[in-house]
Amino acid sequence: MSQTEQQSIPEPGQVDPMSNEQSSAPDALEQALKVAQDELDALKDQFLRAKAEAENTRRRAEEETAKARKFAVESMAQELLPVKDSLEAAMADESGSIEAIKKGVDLTLSQLRGAFERSRIQEIAPAVGDRFDPTRHQAIASVPAQQPANTIVSVLQKGYVIAERTLRPALVTVAAVDAAATGDKPEA
Repeated sequence: MSQTEQQSIPEPGQVDPMSNEQSSAPDALEQALKVAQDELDALKDQFLRAKAEAENTRRRAEEETAKARKFAVESMAQELLPVKDSLEAAMADESGSIEAIKKGVDLTLSQLRGAFERSRIQEIAPAVGDRFDPTRHQAIASVPAQQPANTIVSVLQKGYVIAERTLRPALVTVAAVDAAATGDKPEA
């Protein structure tokens, strides 16, 4: 070994002032690395917890949606059971009285209307002369009429909506566009 090399290598038990500065830099780096590793571990833990919570929330939402779909019909079915009971009672009636049957049908219809109301089902029953609305009406025919074009002439069947969504459009006939007013000439 050369003299320079011997001077730079401290003897055991001796403290080299140069090595203290050098050894503090790796210690600081190790300390910073440990802090960064601890922070990374904490962030990984937070991430895994957040991911698990999001997965649990998604799963609960799917379960609630499935239950809502499954049991949405239950409420309507419970509303319709008394109507079915009334119809069965009417079929079992052997009195033959037209008035009794008519009264029973009227009461049953009243029960059905109440069930529809509680289930938020509303009738679409446009009046003659109302404007044709393709979102709520279905035109079966266009007929010449003494009223403005595209207005309802007659209602063939009522329609129904539930919570602003059309279940069945009302079947209607509408007033035809007057060929003379549009300038169209009938074909010969």
